[in-house]
Amino acid sequence: MRRRSTKRGRPRGKNHSRSDIELLKYLAKISVKHKLDSKEFFQKLVDGWKNQESKCEHLTILCRKKTEDSVVLLVSNNRKVVAQFSIPTRILQEVSPLERFVAQIPIKTVIPKDAIVKIKDLEQAMKQVNLNARVLDVPDPKPVFTRFGTEAYVSNALIADETGTIRLSLWNQQINKVSVNDIIKIENAKVARFGGNRQLRLGRSGKLSVIEVSDFPTSDELKIAAAKFESE
Repeated sequence: MRRRSTKRGRPRGKNHSRSDIELLKYLAKISVKHKLDSKEFFQKLVDGWKNQESKCEHLTILCRKKTEDSVVLLVSNNRKVVAQFSIPTRILQEVSPLERFVAQIPIKTVIPKDAIVKIKDLEQAMKQVNLNARVLDVPDPKPVFTRFGTEAYVSNALIADETGTIRLSLWNQQINKVSVNDIIKIENAKVARFGGNRQLRLGRSGKLSVIEVSDFPTSDELKIAAAKFESE
């Protein structure tokens, strides 16, 4: 009778529960925020579990409590608490479970203050976006209900510069501020993703104004230029 071969080493943990996934996402965010290699960070968590304490770059990891099934770890930076959490020992026996979650975390890019960017350079999660664009289309506003139960109106205007197009989310009074062919200045916006596409949002701190720029490309020129950039 053939015996099944057994492999040594920590198992990979293919079937995580929802709570496991949330914990691993949380730990992945810590490694990204503190610019740590996720493999090294996780190994240092394991070392903290086994040895009561470990160091990962500028972070200190202390084991606060152990049971047969879980361990409570405290992560600090110069005595300032970064995180404290309970983690199942079965996860600590896995091999680098943070990697796939790190890959899912969007890179948040903060643009230097007052810098004017082009639409082609916009990426998801960018903040403090300033740009100039021409309005190509302002769809009729649609009524929506906010999370507070109040009615509002939204129109996702299409704007363009010579490098591409993007939708700009306009709410309520903002909709009446712009018209087709206006050249607008957008300040302190952020880039989000809606329906699989990039979208600019102003938020509370964003500003929108109509400006005069004599040499700004016409709508037809922008459509041709944007089509060229988007096809490359």
